[in-house]
Amino acid sequence: MVSVDHFAYELRRQLNDAADQGASEIVMTSRDLARSVRSGTAWLDACCEAMHQEVRDNDVIIQKGSGVGFTVIYCLPRA
Repeated sequence: MVSVDHFAYELRRQLNDAADQGASEIVMTSRDLARSVRSGTAWLDACCEAMHQEVRDNDVIIQKGSGVGFTVIYCLPRA
C-alpha cells in the first residue's frame, strides 16, 4: 500500500536531484509524482498531501485542490 511517506520521499528525491543539476525550480504535478511512485493515479489524495506538506513560502501553487491537476513550482535549493 502506498502512503504519504512514499510520495514525500520521492518528491524530496526529485527536488534534490533537480537542485544537484543546478535547477532553480521544478514544476511538479500530482499526476507525474503519482506515476513516479508507480501507483498510477489511485492514491492521489496521499500524493497531494505530500505535495502540500512540502510547499514553502517561496513556492507557487499553480493549480489548487487535489487530484490529477494539482501543480506546484518548487523553488530550489530547498532550505
